[in-house]
Amino acid sequence: MKSFRIITLGCKVNQCESEALGGALREADWWPAPEGWPAGLCIINTCAVTGKAAMQSRQAIRQAIRANPRACIVATGCYAQIESEALRKIGGIDLIVGHGDKHRIAMMVDAHLKEAPRDECSGTDFEPDAHEPEAHIPEVHVRDVMQVRQFNQFPAAPNGDRTRPFLKIQDGCDAFCTYCIVPHARGRSRSMPLPEVLAAIGRLKARGFREVVLSGIHMGCYGRDLELRTDLLELLRRIDDAAIIDRVRLSSIEPLEMTPEVIDLLAASDRFCPHFHIPLQSGDNGVLRRMGRPYTRELFEEVVSGIHEKIPDATIGVDVLIGFPGESEAAFSNTYDTVDQLPVSYLHVFPFSPRKGTPAAGYADPVPTEVVKARCRRIRALGSAKRKAFYRHFLGRIVDVLVENERDGETGLLKGVSSNYLTVLLEGDDALRNRIVRVCVERVGSGRLAFGRQIDGPPAC
Repeated sequence: MKSFRIITLGCKVNQCESEALGGALREADWWPAPEGWPAGLCIINTCAVTGKAAMQSRQAIRQAIRANPRACIVATGCYAQIESEALRKIGGIDLIVGHGDKHRIAMMVDAHLKEAPRDECSGTDFEPDAHEPEAHIPEVHVRDVMQVRQFNQFPAAPNGDRTRPFLKIQDGCDAFCTYCIVPHARGRSRSMPLPEVLAAIGRLKARGFREVVLSGIHMGCYGRDLELRTDLLELLRRIDDAAIIDRVRLSSIEPLEMTPEVIDLLAASDRFCPHFHIPLQSGDNGVLRRMGRPYTRELFEEVVSGIHEKIPDATIGVDVLIGFPGESEAAFSNTYDTVDQLPVSYLHVFPFSPRKGTPAAGYADPVPTEVVKARCRRIRALGSAKRKAFYRHFLGRIVDVLVENERDGETGLLKGVSSNYLTVLLEGDDALRNRIVRVCVERVGSGRLAFGRQIDGPPAC
């Protein structure tokens, strides 16, 4: 049965790659397995950013083997790249594919199945953790990702019901922060050539998409590796001038790469969504230095304040990493106060988790687990209050909402996303799906929802 299922852990780049893998499989005459039914092919796109993420990746693989007993099982992603030997010990995996060959999985599965008929595949004979490598040895396709210099392009043919597809334009990272394994898993920064980015956006537009989300591991480094050297600012200029698609949203960008020139360009354009996600990690300069982060609290404050000044209605999301070794109460207070004083719209809060293979895993002065949990609760409460205040700021105001393909599961209302990343529910028929409509925000619900009604013109509510 040529049915497939993709299980994705981790970041938006993994989500982007899973969507592209699904599109490639569909083009190869595979089809998504119905919910609740076993699949003939199961791909687990793993994560290894923390020790917990690595554990969850192993759990997801074992669960997939149990739930899809006759499937060809493929493990890929960051955990597959850096821990392929550990995965070889999990009985039931057919293919282990690193980042250097991830874009070729559809072809590799086809070749594997021709050599190993389905009734001989691992899932029929092995229980998870059977530890019988002599009886079943998975194919391992894991190269030294540090030697990969070319951007491996996935087809811009996303699979699934997303209204706002991701487009990966950059991969890898050269930063080597002391807590992060990603450069070792993804390799050096490499970029999709600029003409290919424009062509990929054009293909998405031709398929009827109204918005594209540009993504990358370290997107602010875009273009520095290309033979025809360019940069993120030039890419954004070219996208704006080409006017290929209605809306372009940017995924996470480092503080140093949100330059005044980039901010000015984004502020002057109606094409780019006023939504920015900027990792802070810590508001304490001492902790930032130990993390290997190349900026200070003061620079971060300048960047966020600059965005707010030029684009007052912009949503500004921030990552914080709590409990880094040596984080004192005063250092945590600096982080809390930084977030509290800035026009931040929402937070992503991560407790520090030591990752084997990174310098920080061996740092002295670990923060006690209970202290980390308490600090996370405090700053998450601040993030929740920030989000609610930001949503309330738009009561009675008009926002442009891209209506998604699926309705809200609880209310049955249409659901959409404003250009500045408000989730908005509204009444309407299915003809509004995948359309950008003007909506007046009438009510803010608990959590992260706004309720509104479609309007035809510019009057206020």
